[in-house]
This record gives sequence, structure tokens and C-alpha cells, in this order.
Amino acid sequence: MTIKAFVTGGTGFIGANLVRLLLKEGYEVRALVRPQSNLDNLKNLDIEIVKGDLNDINLVEKIRGCHVLFHVAAHYSLYQADKDKLYESNVLGTRSILNAAKQANIERIVYTSSVAAIGVGKPGEIVNESHQSPVNKLVGHYKKSKYWAEQEAKKAIINGQDIVIVNPSTPIGPLDIKPTPTGDIILRFLRRQMPAYVNTGLNIIDVRDVAQGHLLALKKGMIGERYILGNKNLSLKALLEQLSLLTGLKAPQQTLPLWLPLTVAWMEETLFSPLGKKPSIPIDGVKMSKQPMYYDPSKAINQLGLPSSPIEIALKDAIDWFSNNGYA
Repeated sequence: MTIKAFVTGGTGFIGANLVRLLLKEGYEVRALVRPQSNLDNLKNLDIEIVKGDLNDINLVEKIRGCHVLFHVAAHYSLYQADKDKLYESNVLGTRSILNAAKQANIERIVYTSSVAAIGVGKPGEIVNESHQSPVNKLVGHYKKSKYWAEQEAKKAIINGQDIVIVNPSTPIGPLDIKPTPTGDIILRFLRRQMPAYVNTGLNIIDVRDVAQGHLLALKKGMIGERYILGNKNLSLKALLEQLSLLTGLKAPQQTLPLWLPLTVAWMEETLFSPLGKKPSIPIDGVKMSKQPMYYDPSKAINQLGLPSSPIEIALKDAIDWFSNNGYA
């Protein structure tokens, strides 16, 4: 029997790569897309598309007939003006779809959380799934909303649902349609709009490995367990140097003192945003860069078989995709 997967967030970066992997592996896919969504990432794919929202009252009927659910959809924003939208989509939307999945007799769910929900340790510390920053220490409403959304998944598990939680770190690669903040770093580098950088770091992973991690979690993950889907801890400086090697463009050499982007971000979000000017830098994004966000993905590597593809390939494919699709 062919397994039918219901996927939320299929138009986005991780979701679009996951949909392609599922099709390649012989799954049938039904994707929930919002009426206003850009469908470019799903063009010419042999999938069933249903229009709707995570908080729709008729969500059960849209899911019914599927066997498994990948709940990938989330609202991502670091801007403080988006606070209400973050909680409505990420927390209430997760509660809604998990409840609908229970009524529709979904057999197993992979819930896409984020390392954002885990938080960070002491400066420079590499943390794993057992770490949890207190929710009041998580920087910004995006991270807090992902924490509370993960609590919705844990409540559903206690109430008998078969749910595995995955926590992707920072994916890079093709189909970054929005783009993500990391994709935006790559784009600003390609456009030569990055004269300096802040002294921070990230855990980077090929987005196609993240998609594999979702499928491996479905097949091998333990109910209620968290799995960090990550690969390589890199300073932002090292990431920019890697981009320089791949493109021949010069990497910025100057570091920015944190107070400078923080001041710009505060002015843009507090003074100019109410006047209708979209801020270019979020305050919370600058605050997050105060310390490196480094993670240990060994649990997913050892227990699920998460691949660790070379970051250089993912970066090159991201560069090529942005260039071929008119971004750079």
C-alpha cells in the first residue's frame, strides 16, 4: 500500500525539499497551502494541493485519508510587530492541526520544531537535545512561539498521539524562496552589500539533509523524542570566507560592534516602522547574534542515520539557485 503523507509548509524552504524527497521515495503527497501562498516551489509536482489554513474549522476533512503528517509550516519573523501572527500560526496552528490529525486517525506525525525552541548554552557552548533555556531567556517572540508550539506537541503525545519532534538548525541550499535569514546573508554577500559582519556563529546543514532527517524520523524516531537536524558549527566569518572561495568575491574583513546594528535596528523598528517603512534589521535578530548558536547533532546522526553532506555543496547549490532564479 502506498503511504499518503499530509504536508504543511510545502511551499517553503524545508517543506519543498521534503515534498520532493517523499515523491522520490514513492509516497503520495497532499499539501496544505494558504490561498495567498506562492506556489512556485510546488510547480509541476505530482501532488494533491488543498487550499486552507492551520486554523481552519474543516481541517479534519482536508487531512482525512492520509496516513502520516509532516507539520513543517511555521510563521518565521524576527520583527516585533509580528508577535500576534507568530503565536496564532505557530502555537494555535500547531494545536489545531494536531487535534485535527487525531480526529482524522493519522498514524504518525513528524513535527518540525527548531533549535530556536532549545535555546543556547553559555557563550561558546555546544548544546544538544537535553538542553533547554528557560522560556523567558529565549530571545524574541519567534523563539518563544516555537518553544510553546513544541509544548503543544508534547501535550498531544501525553494524550496518546505518535509524534516525533525534529529541531533543524540553519538549513542552506536550493528552493529558499523567501529567502530565509541565512539565505539573505548569502544574497547580500553576492550583491556585495555586506561590508562588515558581526562576530557570531551558526550550525549549518544542507536543506536536503534536513528533508532526509524528517523521513528518517518518521521511520526510526522514538515517540516524544527531540532530534537536532544539524551538521557543522561555523563562525559567520568562516561562512563568509567559504562563500568567497566559491564565488571569487572578497569576504568582508571588518567586524561590527554590536551596538551599531542594534541602534540601527531599534531606530528602524521603533521610529520608522510605524510610519510604514519596513525595517531592514530586526532588533531580535541582532540580539540573537550576541553569542554563537552551536549545536550537537550526534543523536540524530547515531540514532536516525542523519546524513552530513558537505556544507560547500549546499552553499554552491544555494548560490546557483539564487543566481538562476533572478535573486542575485
